[in-house]
Amino acid sequence: MAHNKLLREEINWKKELSMNWGVYLLFAPILAYFIIFNYLPMIGVFMAFQDYSAIRGFLGSKFVGFANFIQFFSGPDFLRILRNTLAISFLGLIIGSPITLIFALSVNELYLAWFKKGVQTISYMPYFVSAVVVCGLVLDFVSSNGIITNLLVAMGLPRQNLLNNPRYFWWINLATELWQTVGYGSIIFIASLGNVNHELHEAAAIDGANRLSRVWHITLPALMPMIVTSVVLRCGMMLSVGFDKILLLYNPSIYETADVISTHVVRMGIERMQYGYSAAVGLFNSVVGVLLLFVSNAVSRKLTDSSVF
Repeated sequence: MAHNKLLREEINWKKELSMNWGVYLLFAPILAYFIIFNYLPMIGVFMAFQDYSAIRGFLGSKFVGFANFIQFFSGPDFLRILRNTLAISFLGLIIGSPITLIFALSVNELYLAWFKKGVQTISYMPYFVSAVVVCGLVLDFVSSNGIITNLLVAMGLPRQNLLNNPRYFWWINLATELWQTVGYGSIIFIASLGNVNHELHEAAAIDGANRLSRVWHITLPALMPMIVTSVVLRCGMMLSVGFDKILLLYNPSIYETADVISTHVVRMGIERMQYGYSAAVGLFNSVVGVLLLFVSNAVSRKLTDSSVF
């Protein structure tokens, strides 16, 4: 019986492949991409437990166990970079997410189709601007004679290069992130708003509900699964703060607030060639991210009855 079952499964698989070979052919490059760039590099996890040397390789490098993790946890930079990473992520979560949602709701309420499409198109454009270009603009605007600096000086603040003051970095990074991602991040909410039943809005309007009440009692509940999914995924990436813009903007004078886990890994791995230590920090980052994803998903399922999985 087991042999016959396996034979039937093999026949079904061959039949499926022969009928849909074009689909599998299109999927092959995607599968190859994930295998080459996502799964094969996981072999590098062994580096986290070695005093890795590029000359000796995996087999020749000395095994040191958890020494790299202990070095990271007991180092003078651990609490600082963990605080900076969480602070930047929380600012993006508690400020960026609501602004993105409010923007999507505002765009959805526009009546003129041409104006609505124009606003959407303009809001998407910053997302496709290179991080190098964005950081170049920021460096120019907040320099000692930059536009933003001159505006702040006119308001009574002292003239200074804002990127040399640790107090301002979190807010400069947040403003840059919002400018680039709010429009693009609203796409998924605007698309979901198209599935909201308009008859519910019409019935509520007949009953005397104003526009704000209809958004609160009809639109937001319909968007709740998508909101939950977005928040859960962002919580899972809490420690994965994008290092590209931070790496281009920060300097030693603002390491106090600008240095995060990803930039610490780059600096220790590339500049100081401590490959095992950098791999250990990266592994810690990944493990904690997965744990945060599961915890936030469980909390969401408990409180809102909606979850990613």
